[in-house]
Amino acid sequence: MEGNMSCKDEDLSVMTGLFNCLTEAYRCFLAGSYPPQNAADVAGVIYSGFCGPVHGKGREGSPSEYCGENSAELTCMCMSFLGRVSSNLTSQGLHPDVRFYYAEVLKVLLEDMDLITHLVKRFQAEDHIISHLAAKTASNCVFYLICKSGLISPAWQRKCEQAFQNPWPGAELDACLWSLTEVSKKLLKGAHRELMTLLVGFDLTLSVLCSKLLPEEKKHMSQHSVDFTRSSHWGTSLCLLLDLLEVLTSSSLVCGAGVRLKSQRVTHLHSLALLNICCSSEYYVKKRVLLLLKRAILQKAGEDWISGDVASGRTCGNWSSDMSILARTVLKAASDNWLLSIQMQSGAFFGGTRHILGDQIQNWDCMMLRAVSLIILKSIELCIQTAAGSEVKTATEVHAYMQSLWGFLRQYRFKQREVTHLCCWISMLFGEQDDDMMEAAKALLYIFLHYRLMSGMDEFAVLETACASGFNPHCHFVLLLQSMSFDYSILLDFLISAETCFLEYFVQYLKCLRDDWQGFAAACGRITMSDCCLSQQKKLGADRSTLKCKGEPDKVESGSCVIPPAGRLGMASELRLVEYDTSDESDSENTVESVCALNGKQYKSTALLSPRPEGLLQPVLQSEETSHANMASLSWQLTGEISVRAVHCLSQLREVVTRLHTKKLFPYNPSSLLKLLAQVESCYQKSHLSQCSKS
Repeated sequence: MEGNMSCKDEDLSVMTGLFNCLTEAYRCFLAGSYPPQNAADVAGVIYSGFCGPVHGKGREGSPSEYCGENSAELTCMCMSFLGRVSSNLTSQGLHPDVRFYYAEVLKVLLEDMDLITHLVKRFQAEDHIISHLAAKTASNCVFYLICKSGLISPAWQRKCEQAFQNPWPGAELDACLWSLTEVSKKLLKGAHRELMTLLVGFDLTLSVLCSKLLPEEKKHMSQHSVDFTRSSHWGTSLCLLLDLLEVLTSSSLVCGAGVRLKSQRVTHLHSLALLNICCSSEYYVKKRVLLLLKRAILQKAGEDWISGDVASGRTCGNWSSDMSILARTVLKAASDNWLLSIQMQSGAFFGGTRHILGDQIQNWDCMMLRAVSLIILKSIELCIQTAAGSEVKTATEVHAYMQSLWGFLRQYRFKQREVTHLCCWISMLFGEQDDDMMEAAKALLYIFLHYRLMSGMDEFAVLETACASGFNPHCHFVLLLQSMSFDYSILLDFLISAETCFLEYFVQYLKCLRDDWQGFAAACGRITMSDCCLSQQKKLGADRSTLKCKGEPDKVESGSCVIPPAGRLGMASELRLVEYDTSDESDSENTVESVCALNGKQYKSTALLSPRPEGLLQPVLQSEETSHANMASLSWQLTGEISVRAVHCLSQLREVVTRLHTKKLFPYNPSSLLKLLAQVESCYQKSHLSQCSKS
């Protein structure tokens, strides 16, 4: 008993001294200076505070635990200090003298005292805070060594490989997954050449890990000694693996033209296993899986943290074949009723999720609905583009996939309202996310063009079928213009921004519009002015259109069949291109020129470009106003009014882009775009004159 008390008193005395020395060193570091002790002494304090004295037999070579109750606090303080030092040294954020001092501290700790070996042993600590801090600190130290010498810590690599070869969900596997993800992400952000060296070293063990944690079928799980899915820790480990898979997928962007490693292809090669996880796992797990698959199929893995320069090179190795594998796997699953096995929950909010009772409105998780929709739509698009459409051979297959998707979406009606015109779904579902909406619109446009080519039906039948399945691009475009109140400045914003694929979509659609004007006119006939606002919308250029789809119930919120989104597409009257709070004399043209001079960066807006109907459309617009009384029916008036507003918007866009291009202020050469816009105006003028002559 007395020996135990003596041990405790002795350890407490040592701990107090370590706390004092470490606190002083930490305060000096935060103040941008260094303590009076030499670097070796400070390194000794950190090492002693982390490892501590060893008591008893059989405890050599492993971090001991003090008799005192505050040993965990001292350990965390040491790891936190070490992590901050290594991180700041890597970022070059210290004064040269201070940086030299702490570089010596790290040299003693990492080279002479081999502290990383002790850090990785803490990965399996029962205290999750200590385990995670050890992983974080080890990651910072490993990255520091790579940046300093290009060498990867053998102790850290060996620990991770052991955990991956014999995986079991728990603290140790989690720490290794998180640590490798963190180091890889840092190397990827900085485009370090050592990234491929790191991944080559882990390629085999990562392949083994994924084959065990992501079996293609449930029966394959029985081939292993343990069913990992029965572990209560399975969901956490799987989410960490998904984070690693996104890093591995995005790392393909910087591997050059060489062959991709097998570990970099896991998301594509194991896509069936990932789809199966969506059917049986907890909701937060399936959500992470679907978001990973969405980013993979959009080729946007890592876009939130990878630099723009790195993300520009998206071609290497067998990327195309892997994308084809992913797309085919998704469509095969869709054919096997995979969509019916996915269950949505209410969207989360700051108070958590809520249970719906009685007739309360269900607010479904729109992020999940968008992810599922894009995965299906982009898979159809990719298969159409693969080998000239050999993967989607018939129009019947396209129609079947689309019907399967809409059947899934019908289960989760927005606002408890049935939408009879399925083309409205794209605005309702994607209106809050510009980038997703443009990707969906582009995919649906390719689907429509392929269907029209393969169906063998006449144009009218093709359009009817497209509307019945929700992929009529003319309806989508009219709804898009409606959502922005036919404001050409927002189209300009999209054109000069790199945030979405709008330019690619816009050019392809204008070609479709030029070649199928009657289809566009028919779409305008489907989308009419809301009866409740008709009297206020008689003339062109109204501040905001309020449209609804034919066949919609009369109860329409905000006079629209589209739920007003929170994003830029639903805030047309408030949206402006640049902020001019202190300038009352800035005219509209100067406003746009100032924006374009920024070379297509991100723009926020508070001053609208004033619409000026002039040029080609001026006599057309005047003719429209004087001919309404002579038109055969109200339907043609409404259709004509919408088409005029649409073409008027495109005409204004052409004029401002022309002016900017003439002054060399547009960020790229818009000649082809301007030619298409002029052709669309010509199509409208011919159609309008023909209709007037008939009436």
